[in-house]
Amino acid sequence: MTQTVKLIVKDGISISGESFGASAAGEVVFSTAMTGYPEDLTDPSFAGQILVLTTPMVGNYGMRGEALYESISTIFESDKIHITGLIVNYYSEEHSHWNAAKSLGDWLKEYNIPGICGVDTRMLTKKLREKGAMLGKIVAEDDVPFHDPNLDNLVAQVSPAGIRHYGSGQHKIVLVDCGTKTNIIRCFLERDVELIRVPWDYDFTTLAYDGLFLSNGPGDPKMCEATIRHLQKALAQDKPIFGICLGS
Repeated sequence: MTQTVKLIVKDGISISGESFGASAAGEVVFSTAMTGYPEDLTDPSFAGQILVLTTPMVGNYGMRGEALYESISTIFESDKIHITGLIVNYYSEEHSHWNAAKSLGDWLKEYNIPGICGVDTRMLTKKLREKGAMLGKIVAEDDVPFHDPNLDNLVAQVSPAGIRHYGSGQHKIVLVDCGTKTNIIRCFLERDVELIRVPWDYDFTTLAYDGLFLSNGPGDPKMCEATIRHLQKALAQDKPIFGICLGS
């Protein structure tokens, strides 16, 4: 059952739409992907953010069921939804796909993530493109204050608690997980790699490895003080280092 809610952006924009779920606040950003909303919603890099999808219709192919390989998802980019809220132009109430297990709306409800449709996402995206990401909130029955997620250590929130091992290839790679996508792990495992996945603040310089990989992740990289300290020591060694997104 939907209800009328408002999307309020800190620069003064207020947009009414149809939604379900609770109120939420975060940083409003956009994605131009035509498909792949399951991957976007589970990408840890979007933690703390209200995501605007620019493709006009969303939800038409529903959600696949989970499948695991080497204890990681073969479908999603992590084991849960990381966005704070979802904004679309048109939400398809009916979905149709041979391997769909549920609707996008039901999946969002499981995590109490508000979604709002009926929004002029083209106008909103143009604003975000010109001004950059802005703070915003989806307000249902109860108002909530604006919140800047970049003031939080989001990497600490999405990084795993312990070390995990994958594969048994001839090349030993340490992956510093600041919010990695599982597809990165899958790609490594296709390339004859033994992968050691460590938390963002783990001292990886104590490990023996052939190469170091610093993953993507959410928020401000300046929050990763422990990672920076360990990286300074690693740079003094004669080992290849690769960073992607936040990791670079």
